[in-house]
Amino acid sequence: MHYPTGDILQKICLKCDSLNAIFDMPAVPNLFYTELGYMSGAIGMSKVYFTNMHTEMQDSLLAKLGRLIEAAGIGSIEMEGKYVAIKTHFGELGNLAFLRPNYSKVIADAVYKKGGIPFLTDCSTLYAGKRKNAVEHLNTANLNGFNSVTTGCQIIIGDGLKGSNDVEIPIDGDYVKEAKIGREIYDADILITLNHFKCHELTGFGGAIKNIGMGCASKRGKMELHTSGKPAVDQDLCRACRKCLDACAHSAITVDEKAYIDHDFCVGCGRCIATCPFDAISVGMDEAADILCGKIVEYTAALLAGRPNFHVSIIADVSPFCDCHGENDLPIIPNVGMLASFDPVSLDKACADLSQKQPMIAGSRLHVNSNGKKPDDIFKCTHPDTNWQATFTHAKKMGLGSPEYELVEIK
Repeated sequence: MHYPTGDILQKICLKCDSLNAIFDMPAVPNLFYTELGYMSGAIGMSKVYFTNMHTEMQDSLLAKLGRLIEAAGIGSIEMEGKYVAIKTHFGELGNLAFLRPNYSKVIADAVYKKGGIPFLTDCSTLYAGKRKNAVEHLNTANLNGFNSVTTGCQIIIGDGLKGSNDVEIPIDGDYVKEAKIGREIYDADILITLNHFKCHELTGFGGAIKNIGMGCASKRGKMELHTSGKPAVDQDLCRACRKCLDACAHSAITVDEKAYIDHDFCVGCGRCIATCPFDAISVGMDEAADILCGKIVEYTAALLAGRPNFHVSIIADVSPFCDCHGENDLPIIPNVGMLASFDPVSLDKACADLSQKQPMIAGSRLHVNSNGKKPDDIFKCTHPDTNWQATFTHAKKMGLGSPEYELVEIK
């Protein structure tokens, strides 16, 4: 069963003052407990906890991250005997901007402390990189330093061997009616996200919402998010192996010397993409920026409904492009800090606001695009065709969370 989230759920929940004894938390006035966490009942303002990247002798960033997540309330989640998916990004092979695995271990250790069963996870990519199936994805994660020793837990690819193992979650959205989410992530009892906050060439920035909505989508889910069209076959890459023919339930594919997809019969499910062993089937990522942001919000809302969740974002190595790239450019701003919240919307907004206040790094894409003059909007200047504000507009409409927040600094 799936439940409403955000503003809708707040209307039917109890004041958390009566739940403090259960969760062993200090009294917090005028807050409501929801499946998303603790949110202000009076003005809909969530708490976002922040610590900077400065350390003193005998301290470390990992110790600060531990203090941050404890202060933000990760210990209030009942985890005993429950499966806890820690959604992160292992980085494309060749990229060096992704979050180090050491951060993941801090989260995993906190879950173990509460009696939970943590595992790191991500889903396969739609594009033909080094993470397009579970085997290559795990190999890439290992090469980038993620393993059971460095992270303290196992890695499970969320949508199975070929990226086709998913669950359809109903969602009454403007763009999406059924979110296609990786089954292993869906099957987890609790979702914790560890997000690398950076720029993104399609959504302006990538944070918690994108890590959930796009990152937890299966291959056919990513196809629905990215495109308004249907897949096609690259005739030069096709080997006429006929595996796509067996995967199509709508008789849309014929194979002679090469495979061909008849768009009159194709429903755009994307299963043929996951089946092709030669990366010959693909879609054009042609969805409008505002609609893409809206779809990602709706996928996020579908997965989080009725599911305990907690979110951590790190603003460091803020590269101009997604960690899905096999390279990373010079960061556009200095490292800022680490943040945590039960509300992914407030968390993303706090990250965006803090990033906007930072100086530019000389020689970066932002510095070049702005001709050396600090712009009012660093995301728009880095990627002019994006509209990152659309994410917050639609998130508020969907009741996913609040773009208003209270920033609480932790030393």
